[in-house]
Amino acid sequence: MGRDTKGQDKTVRSDEHNSRGIELADRGWLDEAIKEFKKAIDLDPASAHAHDNLATVYSEKKLFAQALDEYLTALKLEPESPTAHYNLACFLATHAHEMAVEQYKEAIELDPEYPDAHLNLGMTYADLDQREEAKGEFKAAIELDPQDPLARHELAAMLMDEGDYRAAITLLNEVVRLEPENYEGWLDLGISYAQKGFYQEAERCYAKARELNPDDVLLNYNVAALYSLWERRAEALASLRKAMEKDASKVRSWLSADPMFDGLKGAPEFEDLLAAGKPSGPHSLRGV
Repeated sequence: MGRDTKGQDKTVRSDEHNSRGIELADRGWLDEAIKEFKKAIDLDPASAHAHDNLATVYSEKKLFAQALDEYLTALKLEPESPTAHYNLACFLATHAHEMAVEQYKEAIELDPEYPDAHLNLGMTYADLDQREEAKGEFKAAIELDPQDPLARHELAAMLMDEGDYRAAITLLNEVVRLEPENYEGWLDLGISYAQKGFYQEAERCYAKARELNPDDVLLNYNVAALYSLWERRAEALASLRKAMEKDASKVRSWLSADPMFDGLKGAPEFEDLLAAGKPSGPHSLRGV
């Protein structure tokens, strides 16, 4: 039985092109490297490392769809390879958001009146902290689908982060009009009213939120903050107690840097509440 020298020769030549591609990529000559890796793959389509290397160069050139395809091909060829899994994971962890932006933009280019694409592109921009781009996409989604509360809520949340509570209030009032059972909408509307000093409106919104989720720690904490600002100490302490019953350690961490409770700090009832349930110091073991 003769040896498959032709097949071996192709493999050797494939490896040579792969090595040349690595050298070119290391020098930053990415287009030339791509050509070499493609030659390696043409000679040996089962060369997982050539697909992997081609994927890496595509990723550097921000050709994310092509890179993902090559990473997946390498993984199919060597499903037991930890390196193939690792390289795919690194790509996804590093470039998933950028790839999402690329694909959402492609969807919008194909269909400019695609509200969900604008909405999700805005959310991806928000995750990347590209705030102006995110707000632009949320506004586009609202124009295209005025009856969808989600884009309004996402835009309102960004405005709240920036301290523009007046604009957030306008958006959130529409959110709860469109979706009266939206707990987060009522909660955020209450927070926004409280920040602007409209305490009665905030109380009304928190009451609506309480009908939907009475035991939520964030709701009770914000109700306590409202009553603290309003100088209604007994009600503030009662709501704060409810919040601490759900998650005392989290509430203490919020209180440590929250100026809305400055009016309560130093009051015996407030300090007693903070001290309640705190772990005591280490116990000494006694011998018999």
